[in-house]
Amino acid sequence: MASTEGDHREEEEAPHNEDEDTGAQIAPIVKLEEVAVTTGEEDEDSVLDLKSKLYRFDKDGNQWKERGAGTVKLLKHKETGKVRLVMRQSKTLKICANHLVLPTMSVQEHAGNDKSCVWHATDFADGELKDELFCIRFGSVENCKTFMEMFQEVAESQKKKEENKDATAAAGLLEKLSVEEKKTEDKAKEE
Repeated sequence: MASTEGDHREEEEAPHNEDEDTGAQIAPIVKLEEVAVTTGEEDEDSVLDLKSKLYRFDKDGNQWKERGAGTVKLLKHKETGKVRLVMRQSKTLKICANHLVLPTMSVQEHAGNDKSCVWHATDFADGELKDELFCIRFGSVENCKTFMEMFQEVAESQKKKEENKDATAAAGLLEKLSVEEKKTEDKAKEE
C-alpha cells in the first residue's frame, strides 16, 4: 500500500501545464480602433523635465494646498519661441499647472525649505485664467537650484525677445515715416 500512496503523491505534485492548448477559439467582442492622442506638446521642445510636487496657496483657508505630484516641464514653442511651464500628475496625467513664463516673473527660494521655491503666475490649468501663488518642492536641493536657474534664464530670454519685438516694430514705423516723408518731398519737387 505504500507504493500506491507514493504514486498518488506524484500525481498531486506534477505541475499542470496552464499554457496547454485546448483548441477553443475566442473572438473579441469589441473591435478597438487605434486613436492618435495629442498632448498639445507636439510643437514644443522640452527645456527642463523634473519630478516634483506642486502646491498652490489658498487665500480663503490661508494655507498651501497640494495641486499634484508629477513632472514639471519648461516647453519652448518651435515657431514662436515662447516658453510655458506645464506640470502633469504622474498617474492620471491631469494638468496641475499650465502658464507662460513671462519676463515679469521671478522665482524665489521658499523660506521654510531649501528644496522648494515660490512664484506667482496667471495659470490656465483649470480651463480659466486665474492668479495663483505656486510652491514647488523637489527631491533634492540640486533639482531646485536647476529649476530656479532655468526659470530665471527663460524669463530673461523672454524679456530680450519682447525688447527685440518692440525695437523691430519701432524700426518699421520709422522706416514707414521716412518713406512717406520722401514721397511728400518728391511731390513737392514735382510741383
